[in-house]
Amino acid sequence: MQALVSTEWLAERLDEPDIRIADASWYLPQAGRDAKVEYAAAHIPGAVFFDIEDLSDETSPYPHMLAPPTKFAARMSALGLGSSETIVVYDGAGLFSSARAWWMLRAMGHKYVFVLDGGLPKWRREGRKVEGTPSHPIPREFTPHPDRGIVRDFAQVMVNLRSRAEQVVDARGAPRFTAAEREPRAGVRGGHIPGSINVPYSRLINADGTLKSVETLRMLFAEKHVDLSAPLVTSCGSGVTAALAMLALQTAGARSVALYDGSWAEWGARPEAPVETG
Repeated sequence: MQALVSTEWLAERLDEPDIRIADASWYLPQAGRDAKVEYAAAHIPGAVFFDIEDLSDETSPYPHMLAPPTKFAARMSALGLGSSETIVVYDGAGLFSSARAWWMLRAMGHKYVFVLDGGLPKWRREGRKVEGTPSHPIPREFTPHPDRGIVRDFAQVMVNLRSRAEQVVDARGAPRFTAAEREPRAGVRGGHIPGSINVPYSRLINADGTLKSVETLRMLFAEKHVDLSAPLVTSCGSGVTAALAMLALQTAGARSVALYDGSWAEWGARPEAPVETG
C-alpha cells in the first residue's frame, strides 16, 4: 500500500469527516527544538499532537519503545484517532519522525495511515493555512490488532545473525556505523550489527524534505547491494530513522520489511550482542 500522500492531496481533503491529522514531530536533543511548543504555535488545521515519547513503553530502559497495545489504544482514542479513520501524520522537519508514527500505527494494525511528504515545511512554503489554537478531539474507539510481522526484537535479530534470513539496513550516519564517532548515549558501544548494510537516512530524502523518487531510491539501494525482493529489517539509533528507511524501502518496492524496535540503543548497550566496526 502507498505510504505517502502529497500536500495537494491533503489540502483537497482537509474537511472530509473521516480524515484525521496528527503532528508527530520529534527532534534529537542537539536540534534545539521543542516539538510541543512548535505545535502550539502553528499546526495544520485540525491536527492533534502525536507525542512519540508519551506513546512509548515507559517501563523499557530503551528510548521510545513501542507501547503495550492497551496503552496505545487508550492514547489514540483520547486523541480522536479511531480505527475506522484515515490518519495522516506529518512532522516539522519535512520527513523524519512522522515515519515512526506511521510505523507505530501500522504495528498496532491500523492500515489506513499515511505520511505527508515534505511535512509542515512544504505545507507552509506553499502558503497553506496553519492554526495555533489547540485541538479538542472527540474521543473515538481505537481497537489494536498488533502486527508482529513488522516488528523485530533483540532475540529475533540475534537469531538472524546465524540464519541470515533477513538483510539488516542501518539508517545511521556512516561515522556512527563505523564507530568513528562516539555514540551519544552513555553505555552504548560504537559500531554496527554484524553483516548489516549502512544506508544513512539523509540519503533517502531531498533537500526540501520530501522522499526521493522511486527510481532514485532503487538505484541507491542497488548500489548498497540491498535486495528489495528479500526480507529486510531496518535499524538506526533508537528506531526513528529506521522507520524512515522502512518507508523508503517499501516505496522502492521492497516486499517484506520489519523494524528492529530497540535498534542500536539496545544492541550497543547489551554486552552479549556482537559488534562490528569499520
